[in-house]
Amino acid sequence: MSAEASFQHPVAIAQVMVNFGARHGVDTATCLLGTGITEAQLRDADALIAREQEMRLVENLILALPQVQAPGFELGLQYNVATFGIWGFVMRISRNLREATQSALRYLPLSTAYCQLALFSDEREFGVSADPSGIPQHLRQFLLERDMATAVNLLHELGLRGLHVQRLEFQGRAPAHAGRIQELCGIAPRYGCARNALVLRREDAETLLPMYDAHLVRLLEDQCRAQLERRQVAGVTGQVRRLLLGPLGLVASLEDVAQQLAMAPRSLRRRLEEEGTSFRDLVEAERKQVAVQLLEGTEMKIEEMALQLGYGDTASFTRAFRRWFGRAPGEYRKAQGR
Repeated sequence: MSAEASFQHPVAIAQVMVNFGARHGVDTATCLLGTGITEAQLRDADALIAREQEMRLVENLILALPQVQAPGFELGLQYNVATFGIWGFVMRISRNLREATQSALRYLPLSTAYCQLALFSDEREFGVSADPSGIPQHLRQFLLERDMATAVNLLHELGLRGLHVQRLEFQGRAPAHAGRIQELCGIAPRYGCARNALVLRREDAETLLPMYDAHLVRLLEDQCRAQLERRQVAGVTGQVRRLLLGPLGLVASLEDVAQQLAMAPRSLRRRLEEEGTSFRDLVEAERKQVAVQLLEGTEMKIEEMALQLGYGDTASFTRAFRRWFGRAPGEYRKAQGR
């Protein structure tokens, strides 16, 4: 996803997350806190929500479910072809899994994916790799596992359960919940790999899918292109948030962001004012949200957290945190039982 464009998602994707939270005892109000999504929108099949709203919902789920192992992976298994409307049906009526995944990547913003996905193949194997480096660090593992689990579920559904993922590969060390992932999908994940990927046999990727319809594929791909145009938004506020939570990080200055957006700092400041906000307000709102996530969901030291959030020293972070919550970060963490 580029900084120049964002795409809205159908509210059905958020509804799956709210339903997932409910199954674990999290009420709708908690899931939607700070997202700007209303319960009326959840009931509106045509409603669209911004990527930033969806990310806030994800943060709320992570904070509300500290006791759940592999929540991202479990959530990903709740998505199916029908969840994604036209995007999903284009996959279902494609010639084979290779063409289905090619179509899926062509219109990827119509899905839930946050990772950058790519296809690879050789004489024996076919697979999809997932690069989560553009995802904010505190959401990276959750969304990587959600994207991987969604891919597993879609591939199984498209193959009518007649094919099997050969390997589920992850970079990095095995987390404590690795066993839970195997329990959820029946595949023992491998860690310390060169990539994050789903690997299948090449012959499975070339097998004709049962609902293949070349004429309907062309018609639905036209609709996918139209949906991309409809969902594309270009608010400067959204672009700034994506840069702060992604490639530039919360250490970025207004000048850094303006340069990335190819505009003068004065112009960026004016555009944000026109949208009812300011660069300082955006940075502070994201720092506040990420600080809570790090305090409640990690063991990161306060000193490291201050640097991660873009503060020059721990004292500056502590002062800001006291202003937000009326207590020091360490006191807040202690009160949460960490």
